[in-house]
Amino acid sequence: MTTSFNRRQILARATATGAIGALGTSFATSAWAQAAAAGAAARGAPPKAPKLAGTLRIVIPANPGGGWDQTGRALGAALVGAGAADQVEYENIGGKGGTIGLAKYAEKYGNDANTLFMGGMVMVGAVALQKPAVDMSQIQPLARLTSDYLVAAVAAKSPIKNTKDLADALRADLRGMPVAGGSAGGVDHMFAGVLARAAKAKPEELVYKPFPGGADVVEALISGNAAVGLSGYSEFSDAIASGKLRAIGVSSRRSAFGLPAFREQGLDAVMANWRGVFTGKGVAPARAAEMLAAVEAATHHESWTRTLKQNRWEPSWLTGKDLAEFMELDLTTARVMVYLLKLKA
Repeated sequence: MTTSFNRRQILARATATGAIGALGTSFATSAWAQAAAAGAAARGAPPKAPKLAGTLRIVIPANPGGGWDQTGRALGAALVGAGAADQVEYENIGGKGGTIGLAKYAEKYGNDANTLFMGGMVMVGAVALQKPAVDMSQIQPLARLTSDYLVAAVAAKSPIKNTKDLADALRADLRGMPVAGGSAGGVDHMFAGVLARAAKAKPEELVYKPFPGGADVVEALISGNAAVGLSGYSEFSDAIASGKLRAIGVSSRRSAFGLPAFREQGLDAVMANWRGVFTGKGVAPARAAEMLAAVEAATHHESWTRTLKQNRWEPSWLTGKDLAEFMELDLTTARVMVYLLKLKA
């Protein structure tokens, strides 16, 4: 009964207080940000990793090269480095914001004590939009690992030079400004709606083009197939550095990656992404605890911390009851956003 009451309370608050006036802000300032700080403060000396198996498997519900793939492979390398396994095998199953991989994982590896699964905010949004038969209740979360912000970019030849140009263009002709990003319903899609609303355009006129990875978004921009692209900084950084793309802004409250925040440029558009690791619903609690201990040890390994620095990801450790409550709030908020932004699958 308590859970149901809290969910209704969140929905009522979101609609009644004008929370959608600053739609993405809740993602950046509420549960994940507060709990990340608390979790980081609570972590002490690096733990020793239990040896889980000779070979572990990590299922990545996305194509190679994207954020989940980068995170999953970095985690696998750190698990090996920390001594939790001798080797890690990776299985990529892309499509529909991770929901295809989610369904296959739940069916094939739901009881497998040696197989981990990557997920995060993109999947939460995809579940809220698509309402698939297999949702995130079919897996059990182990830990939230990282948080990240979104970068909006345009082709170097674009007439859009800054946030004011972008807002003016969206407001003048949203249908003529196709936005490229990750899977439908994911964090990129939601942020496209947030940008449109912040620019005082009509979100229902948004033309959103989903792609399986950041490299495809870059190509869509360069080829002229999209006017604006949204992705994590790590997926745009090479194209920005080479001069193929121009970064317009970042979805944080303050400047990040050497780029100005939209909020600092007068556009109230704030949102954060997060990624985490899960295991099967049928995995015993004692084994899940061992897996969590191994993952925690891996996040202290030098290869993991080096990857965070290289990709400019924020450590965002969260586990247990706090993680379960955070995910429930995240899903509820995503459902509200899908409805009020009129997002379409």
